[in-house]
Amino acid sequence: MVFEMSGTQKDVRSLANLGETASTSRVLNLGYVYRTHGELPEYTAKPFFANRQMNRALILKHTLRANEQDLFTKPRRTTTKIILPFDPDDLKLGGQSVLVGQVGYDNFLRNIYNTKTIAALPDVEVLRALDELPSLDPFLVREHLGRRGYRPASCYLHITQADIARMIGFANGEIESLVREAFGSAMQQATLKLAGKILANELDNELDPLRMTLRLSSAEFSDGIFSWRGFLYFKWRYTELQGELNKVLNGLATYQPMLTRDKAVLEFLADIRPRLAKRISLAIVSVGRTLAVYDQAYLALTKGHDPGPFRRFLLEGPSLFFELGEHIGILSHISSFWNYRMSRVNRMQRMSAEEYSELLMDYSDSLSALYLEDESTAQSW
Repeated sequence: MVFEMSGTQKDVRSLANLGETASTSRVLNLGYVYRTHGELPEYTAKPFFANRQMNRALILKHTLRANEQDLFTKPRRTTTKIILPFDPDDLKLGGQSVLVGQVGYDNFLRNIYNTKTIAALPDVEVLRALDELPSLDPFLVREHLGRRGYRPASCYLHITQADIARMIGFANGEIESLVREAFGSAMQQATLKLAGKILANELDNELDPLRMTLRLSSAEFSDGIFSWRGFLYFKWRYTELQGELNKVLNGLATYQPMLTRDKAVLEFLADIRPRLAKRISLAIVSVGRTLAVYDQAYLALTKGHDPGPFRRFLLEGPSLFFELGEHIGILSHISSFWNYRMSRVNRMQRMSAEEYSELLMDYSDSLSALYLEDESTAQSW
């Protein structure tokens, strides 16, 4: 089954809003990349998807609703949605959409690629890789596809030089004590080089002392380093999100949309604002709790000279990786889309109460996929 966006006012507005902004951790906007970088030689030389229509699609991490669970043979919380606009230059016309792995997904791809078999299509492998990830953060997508041998042009997965510099600076601080433990104090100058290799997935013989300290095979070490790199990235994003999400929480408490006489809308806003703020705070606490698992294992290695916990972390980290990435991805999406909508509103006019309600409902739907513990813990943040 393939869904067509019928053009209801809400669907059209949602799709148009996605088209007006660059990608977030929940959205990979290839149509935006085409409009802004389509003239670059690298755009054509190293495309994200080989298929021209797919290479202008919107790819989203989608929270499954109760009525969508029947589309899958196994229960899922989130999936990856493909939206193919009818006209990439006018998203108000709507488009076709399908969820990766849903009933009818293979037929959708056969029609798009005009083929009877899709098993050997590289684009299908790329879609499968995207579906394996908890979010669409450019750093994670680039690294995950790179491990599979797919390296699209940098314009598709733009990471600013400022972000890279901050990430490397953060990683240097995290890794410095590890360098002393694994390589000895005489090799502290290796910190920058090691951080660069970990962030760039360049595993060579220079990292063998670390691998041997942790008693890992080459395959285990490769997988573990990818997971560790993800944790470092998520920890960096977590520090960046603190200030960003404070703005969202303050905005939920203070933002005033345009006046409305619709009593149902007013009651909805009065109810959802505090509940949404609490759920965001809970998600932040949950991220901190998961990152603490890494911190404790890392301290055992660098301060306690016990490699056992960190070895277990590298082996078992992938089981935490998805949940952590899902939380960070949703919080990043909330933050970035809030900033986008608020800056747009400031330039033009306040949102209507109805439009503001839809924005908060989108946030609530996204957060509903997360397992969040006792709400009283949110007060500790």
